[in-house]
Amino acid sequence: MRGLIFCCLVALATCQSVRYEFSLNPKKTYEYRYEGLANFGLGMPNRAESAVKLTCKLKIVGVSAQTFLLQISDLAFEEFNGFPGKNSFIAAPKLTQRISAQLIKPFTFEFASGHVGSIFASAEVSDTVVNIVRGILSFFDLTVKTTQRFYELEEIGIHGRCPSNYAIEENKETGDVTVTQVVDVTNCREKAERYRGMATAVLDDISKKRGDSIVSTMRYVYTIKPTLEGGLISRAHGLEQQHFSPFNVKGGSFKMKATKELLLLDVRDTPSPVTGTYGPMENRGNIVYKFVEVGPHLPIVMQSLDDAVSKAVELIKHLAQVNSYQIESATTEDVMKLYQLLRLVPYEGLEVMWKQFAAHDEYRRWFLDTVVEVNDARILKFLQMRFQKGDITVSEAFQTLLLAFEHLEPLPELVEMAKGFLCLPYSRSNVFIWQTVALSYGSLVYKHCTYYTPCPVSAVQPLLNFAMDSLKNNNEKDMVLALKALGNAGHPGSIKTIMRFLPGVSANPVDLPPRVKSAAVQSLRLIAARDPHSVRDITMTLYLQKDLPAELRMLALMILFDTKPPMALVSTVTAHLQDEKDLHVISFTYSYLRSMARSRTPDNVFLSTACNVAVKILAPKFGRLTYRFSKAMRVDWFSDDLLLGTAAEFFMLRNATEIIPTEIMMKGKLYAIGRILQLLEIGVRVDGMKEFLGSIVSEFKGELNDFQAIYRQLRNLETHASDKPLLHVYSRASGQEWFFADINREFIRNIINIASPSAGKGSPVWTVIENLQKGISWHRTKAFLIFETRYFQATTLGLPLEISKYYQTLSGITVNAKAAINPPLTDHLGQLLTSDISLETDGFVGCTKDIWMSYGINTELFHSGVEFKSKIPYSIPWKLSAKLNIKERKFELDIPSSKKEVELITVSSEVYAVSRNIELPTLPKMTPMMPRAIDSNSEIVHKDPTVLKLETEEQMQKPNNWHPRDKWCTENNIYGAVFCIESELRRAYYHEEYPLYYLLGYTNVAFKAVPLQANKAVDKIQIEVNAGPSQDPTSTQELLVTPRSPPKVFNSTPEAIFNIRALAVNGNHKPEGYETVVYYTPMSNLRNTQLIVSQVGDNTNWKMCMESVLDGRAEAQAHLRWGAECQSFEMLLKANTARLPGSKPTLRAKVQWTRIPETMAEFCTGIKTYIPGMAFLLGFNQQYERNPTQELSASFVAASADSIDVRIQFPEYTVYRQSIPVPLPRGSLQEFQYYARNTTM
Repeated sequence: MRGLIFCCLVALATCQSVRYEFSLNPKKTYEYRYEGLANFGLGMPNRAESAVKLTCKLKIVGVSAQTFLLQISDLAFEEFNGFPGKNSFIAAPKLTQRISAQLIKPFTFEFASGHVGSIFASAEVSDTVVNIVRGILSFFDLTVKTTQRFYELEEIGIHGRCPSNYAIEENKETGDVTVTQVVDVTNCREKAERYRGMATAVLDDISKKRGDSIVSTMRYVYTIKPTLEGGLISRAHGLEQQHFSPFNVKGGSFKMKATKELLLLDVRDTPSPVTGTYGPMENRGNIVYKFVEVGPHLPIVMQSLDDAVSKAVELIKHLAQVNSYQIESATTEDVMKLYQLLRLVPYEGLEVMWKQFAAHDEYRRWFLDTVVEVNDARILKFLQMRFQKGDITVSEAFQTLLLAFEHLEPLPELVEMAKGFLCLPYSRSNVFIWQTVALSYGSLVYKHCTYYTPCPVSAVQPLLNFAMDSLKNNNEKDMVLALKALGNAGHPGSIKTIMRFLPGVSANPVDLPPRVKSAAVQSLRLIAARDPHSVRDITMTLYLQKDLPAELRMLALMILFDTKPPMALVSTVTAHLQDEKDLHVISFTYSYLRSMARSRTPDNVFLSTACNVAVKILAPKFGRLTYRFSKAMRVDWFSDDLLLGTAAEFFMLRNATEIIPTEIMMKGKLYAIGRILQLLEIGVRVDGMKEFLGSIVSEFKGELNDFQAIYRQLRNLETHASDKPLLHVYSRASGQEWFFADINREFIRNIINIASPSAGKGSPVWTVIENLQKGISWHRTKAFLIFETRYFQATTLGLPLEISKYYQTLSGITVNAKAAINPPLTDHLGQLLTSDISLETDGFVGCTKDIWMSYGINTELFHSGVEFKSKIPYSIPWKLSAKLNIKERKFELDIPSSKKEVELITVSSEVYAVSRNIELPTLPKMTPMMPRAIDSNSEIVHKDPTVLKLETEEQMQKPNNWHPRDKWCTENNIYGAVFCIESELRRAYYHEEYPLYYLLGYTNVAFKAVPLQANKAVDKIQIEVNAGPSQDPTSTQELLVTPRSPPKVFNSTPEAIFNIRALAVNGNHKPEGYETVVYYTPMSNLRNTQLIVSQVGDNTNWKMCMESVLDGRAEAQAHLRWGAECQSFEMLLKANTARLPGSKPTLRAKVQWTRIPETMAEFCTGIKTYIPGMAFLLGFNQQYERNPTQELSASFVAASADSIDVRIQFPEYTVYRQSIPVPLPRGSLQEFQYYARNTTM
């Protein structure tokens, strides 16, 4: 009995001493083998992939109870680039050696209760290598609970603070425990990720509910052996999978697969305690991934970055030289390399480069255009020095400062440093520089507040002080600038200051000019998203005040709807509108609601529903307001499959008594991958112009006489107050105002004086003419990184995953010209009107656009991933000579024939699997994702859709390859020119055709001008224009003998008023081409014009003759004949207005033909088949009846003041519809009736 009890006690003690909770024994040494692999591709058969693999051995030794030493040995780094099954991993010995030099250094880490704490390493170990160590140690970071089979925790891991799900399963045979940990890396509370370049792209949460562009999963599986000291990891596996698409991942995606394996090799007692012989170490943070400064490390290029200053200098010289006449599209990638080098150049190096380039115009421009991509304190310090020394021009300061602030990292220290530009004297030395400084600083504050919430008021305080000072001093220009800068900042802390400028909401209202109030309302536009409740209160208060100007109330409504108001607020607007008296407010609000009701973009999904209800309530009363009132229009589109959409908005604000709008605004938006990007916005205010034009506005009738009246008023420009702007124009990009200007009397007067015929030798135009006579050569290039957007995310391997997009342009223009004037100018520019002017010029204008999209691992040591690359170069070279005589109204242009092929525009793209490493930076591996072996259209397979349902998944993934090559050319034998479009595509269409796959493969489309290979070459094309009044007896006689419609025309002699000849000239041969002559026959009651186009050359008689007759406003007709001597084909077009006694005003139109070409008849027959269906969709009725066979007629009858009846007769049937609503302007029906009176068919 005692023995039995003893055995039970021993068994119980043994059972209690065995533990499963994971731990490390500081008295033991652990040896593991580690392998990590990251793979990028499509996951489809026969598609190129890129991968990296790292293997090594680990030794973990206890230093103290909670501190352990990690030693890494036997490191191997391998790369894969190619096709699975055909290619294999290749060792990278040099890169292995470089990484190993750091990884073999000892690391220590804190460990307690199954979790890794701080990590320590020597100072010379890079953050990238420490992150690799984090990836290894993340295997030793888990929570094991033996009391629960399943549990959920929020833990700190390499991906950040994320939720984890654990599942425990015990193997009863071995006693081991399998722990499965799934980390929800998508919903981390504090995620290890970073955005760059997307501060102005607003997140759209509703769009993300329809789909996402990135989906990630992370799973760990551990095999844990129980021991007396705790659980021991004998084997572990990690799998991270990510799907990425520039569209919706539901529609196909690129795939990342990151795996890592840990295998226990040995565990033994440590013979002696480890002493601190591993040298000094620094705390490098905890297990959470630490982002490395990535500015210089672009994912699309890799180069040796040693001696950055010298390399940048040489690269600028090289780029300036090869692009000195035209843009060499092959060099545009070098611009990206230059950006990379400049981001490594210290401030002192920038000053050295400036001193070297400042005296050389071309190098100076290249340097200033590219140095703006140094997006940290160095560029601010460099520009501050330029402003203090004043050694850059106004134009250079404007461009450089604007782009430097736009691309600057919005860090707190840089915002503080940027404040200094508001105080520099040079900033206020020019109005455009001062505007750029204020607006750019406001934009920087906005981006800063995007990443730092809550955003400190201190960032926007200088602009608040500026606004209050301008209000105190009653300085209108400063008030407008301050409010625009505050509008760019979009800081909620500026609301109280902005309210001081708004009537009806300010505690101490001040009477301010209309444009100041307008700027104040619009300054709330970006705050609407950050503090919608406050902005709703302000804008709703403004909108409901009927005593405010209509323009201000309409602007308030626009900002109100930017806050995405709920149904209740939309209902309030609807109820108020039914009692509104101002027709402009009514029209604007109703049209805004109607446009929103039709919106299909995700951000308006709830608002459009509310607006739809409002429109149904308001339509019976306000549905037919005319276009003479204020209007708001919006057109948008969105695709759930692509997660892509666009929107365009147009706003026209008017006052009650004036025909000229007060303000016009146009803007566009782009919806992509869950964000909303505001594109270009343009606005115009015309307060001063309306005041200047004064009473003549009421006389406008929409005729040529209106412009004559404006010209007469411009002659009295001196009477207008000089400080009152005639026009105010502005432009915004990405929601940020970057430019505005006031056009006043002084500006227009200077333009008029410069170009005045009385201007003498002091005029800038005179100087230009003198230089042209000497001969000029002018060249400019502009490198511009339009956007750089980057997203970084940690992976389980401790390697950074990056998704980036780049859009770079390189533009250039070259002009060589020389002019001759006979007799030469001696006194004033008016002498040009009586001189013969000749000009010879050649040159080039062009641009190359490069677009990259990269997805993969990006470190300073290596790249691995997939890359989309597109290049779009276009070029227009020219060489010509021209002669002009203004007095005789003669112009001649000679264009020499090109002897070589010219590519006018080319679009090319390809998707690659990419591998680069710093040891071989000039030898990147770039394998097209689709193999180039595809070469036959016969591989296209068509199957019945019902069969697809029966196929296996493997068969579903089998692609149908498509490789079309096409060439379309149109040639003109007369002018010796051929224009061709050549295209080549390589695509693989899967049975499940997803949007992403449309981009994959090779694309090349080129539009070319090719010289025609003919027996008779063309030397030049000569164009002659003669606009002087003259008579050509031969042509006139030919015209008179040609039968025409109205016989009364014979009473007058036609005059040739316009003549154009376009001829191909070749040595001693007779010129060939075409001649166009326009005749006018003067008569008292009719406007009669004839046009004759004739082909010039031997053995040709082709002509086209057209005569048009306009009888006042009542009747018009055109008689068209063409072919041999204008006799082959014939058409007649008629239109007239009529009002028979007892009938309603009518407009009738008719087309008759006797003979038309067969191709035209076939085209019309094809169109005719669609007409019944389209008529039905538009609400027309159809009646089959026999009408004249070679005639098409239509009648439009004014049925009422706001509707018309339409009847269209075709040869076989008639379509008609009654009471079509037409919002005619006030008085238009009365005018129509006046001109139709006493007129019959």
